[in-house]
Amino acid sequence: MSALPVSARLAWWGTAWLRGLAGPDEVLDAVHGDDVTHVVSASDGPSSLLLELAAARNAGADGVAAAFPAPGDPAGLRGPRELTTAAVEAGEVVLLPGSGLVPRQVGRAVEWTVLPAERRPPPDLGDADRQLRAVLLTAANLLADLDVARWQPLVADELHDLRTAVPLLAPAGTPPRCVDLAGRALHLEAVVELALRDDGGALSAGEAGIRRAALEPLERAARHALTAACSPDGWPPAPAGPAHR
Repeated sequence: MSALPVSARLAWWGTAWLRGLAGPDEVLDAVHGDDVTHVVSASDGPSSLLLELAAARNAGADGVAAAFPAPGDPAGLRGPRELTTAAVEAGEVVLLPGSGLVPRQVGRAVEWTVLPAERRPPPDLGDADRQLRAVLLTAANLLADLDVARWQPLVADELHDLRTAVPLLAPAGTPPRCVDLAGRALHLEAVVELALRDDGGALSAGEAGIRRAALEPLERAARHALTAACSPDGWPPAPAGPAHR
């Protein structure tokens, strides 16, 4: 579970709570992880994660989404600008009806800022999965041409295994397909970070540029896949379950 970004944890466990499949203590334990505390700042004063979830439930929400944008790629967002800018800077955001919660790690605490958010179309889970697989194959082939095994054997091995995924703990009601997709996305993000950390093995600056060009689309596809896996508005219909007491 700790491998999940905090916005992904809030999306999964917040959705489980809204659907009666998790209790409030489970949500807070999962979202807080090893953090000492989480504080929420809204325009009308201090709030809390549970208060924001309760307000979403009162507004008719049955899911909490998360998005993972980057500069030049505001994936999963439709504005307004203040939210998009803050989310891109943080690299993640939680989306509720009419609002977004942007996290910022401060030591062992997390500060959430609540900002207005426009409704966005739900990501296509199947398309995100297909795109991730297609981009991975392209990147693996390009890096094979660069003799990737010579400069980073570990990265070469990891890129060629489509099945590798970070093991994740998910609450009841999270589709296994989403858990698998999130795990593969996180695994590939880590591989890309490792591969781009050191260009010292490249024979030339041009070769390093080709390597980066091959890996950046993979990082983008991984973020899109994680966004889709954490967007219950695009999940298959959830089966009915007993209310949590």
